Amino acid sequence: MHMKLTFIGADHEVTGSCHFLEAGGSKVLIDCGMEQGNNPYVNAELPVSYSEIDYVFLTHAHIDHAGLLPWIYARGFKGRVITTYATMDLCQIMLRDSAHIQEMEAEWKNRKAKRAGRGEVEALYTVEDAEGVLSHFEGVAYGQVFKLNDNLTLRFTDVGHLLGSASIEIWAKEGDEERKIVFSGDIGNKSKPLIRDPQYISEADYVVMESTYGNRYHKKTTTYVESLTRIIQETLDRSGNVVIPAFAVGRTQELLYMIRHIKEHNLVHGHDGFLVYVDSPLAVEATQVFTENLLDCYDDETKALVERGINPIDFKGLKLSVTSDESKNINFDMMPKVIISAAGMCDAGRIRHHLKHNLWRPECSIVFAGYQAEGTLGRVLQDGAPAVKIFGEEIDVRAHIETIDGISGHADRDGLLAWISAFEKQPSHVFVVHGNEESCTTFTEALQNQLRLTADAPYSGSQFDLIKNCWICQTEPVLVEKETEARRKATGVYTRLVDAGSRLLAVISHNQGGANRDLARFTEQILALCEKWDR
Repeated sequence: MHMKLTFIGADHEVTGSCHFLEAGGSKVLIDCGMEQGNNPYVNAELPVSYSEIDYVFLTHAHIDHAGLLPWIYARGFKGRVITTYATMDLCQIMLRDSAHIQEMEAEWKNRKAKRAGRGEVEALYTVEDAEGVLSHFEGVAYGQVFKLNDNLTLRFTDVGHLLGSASIEIWAKEGDEERKIVFSGDIGNKSKPLIRDPQYISEADYVVMESTYGNRYHKKTTTYVESLTRIIQETLDRSGNVVIPAFAVGRTQELLYMIRHIKEHNLVHGHDGFLVYVDSPLAVEATQVFTENLLDCYDDETKALVERGINPIDFKGLKLSVTSDESKNINFDMMPKVIISAAGMCDAGRIRHHLKHNLWRPECSIVFAGYQAEGTLGRVLQDGAPAVKIFGEEIDVRAHIETIDGISGHADRDGLLAWISAFEKQPSHVFVVHGNEESCTTFTEALQNQLRLTADAPYSGSQFDLIKNCWICQTEPVLVEKETEARRKATGVYTRLVDAGSRLLAVISHNQGGANRDLARFTEQILALCEKWDR
């Protein structure tokens, strides 16, 4: 009898969230995210094949939590993905978009490789893989307690990070034993535009919680709208463009909400009717999701606008750019304007074209309104680089680099402490994840010393026995080496072949006791394959 939790991704790191729960005969992943930016540690391998995973419980649609779902589908996962309705809707566009980016980047790399006489690379996954895994999604409502099977009961609670984002409460049984495990997901910042503040949970035996801002506080000197108004006013007065790298889903819609307010109350003077471009096909699609039948996710202020017939993220002067020609024309028009474009950390997408055209102009402003991970172009600019390389060209940084503090989608240290303090009975153990080395360690110490909680920040590969309340093993971190042959293979065809082999062994095991005639035919098919490929 065992009920155990294995830590796979976003352990002493901020991206690539993934946890593996075994309980009552079910094998479950909580999130299955892609790593972004520089991640110092190697993630442990999943201890089972992907074909053995019964469920993925998904906290929200961001790629660092959902981005590897098509990848595991291509490697045998055929289980059920359970998440909120809004997250399901957002994943419909985000996973397809991510797959399209993977295919385009592979095509671009292969054109370069062909010219240089190097071998080709394979896309991490395809649009077909994304379509495949999306057919396995099932939506649930916030607050609904539902029994998934005899040993797993769930509830998704709004955690105020993104439209549809949730903490997940899991009541798990193993024989006569039952434990409640809460996964915080990404805990939202209070008083954000559009969506509700985080909702609190009152009880759990175990808590797995994020710590992105576990060692930092958001500045609260001015409101978001005041900061954005000042930047737009000063930049337009200089006849420059305001360029805002923003996540296409969540942050873009929040910025539109604030600009609608700025325009409605005439807070920017002398530039009546200034234009605002949203240059991202994904952001345009996501904006539609934000306006369709999702009142359950909105805060009271936004609900009041909708009930008055006002679209909270639309206004005169808003231009939605979808095609590449529309995108290019934005920078040929010299009229001062606001440009919102993805990706939010400047590591991909159309934003890099806008940076190339505007970074060298001292009259322009580049505005960061979200977390910039270590190793991303956004973080390099935020840290004051005098020049950066974009598309192989060195660009001087002469534009004003601005940061709107406090607009983060993540709770700061106070917000995190408020969330965990809401538990009326202390959990037996708190596991701190989803923060860099300093943030994880510092916040864990705060839980131990300030709140007298039993808390740890595990490294990838660590396993915990949820019935005995003790560690099965605590691993040491393994540093990522620079590009190696093994690492190159890890996203390629060879690893997919190994996964297929694991699945074949599982299928053989499932057929034990089958009819002799069927087993004989199966054996002949395997031997024929071996004969063909044993070379």
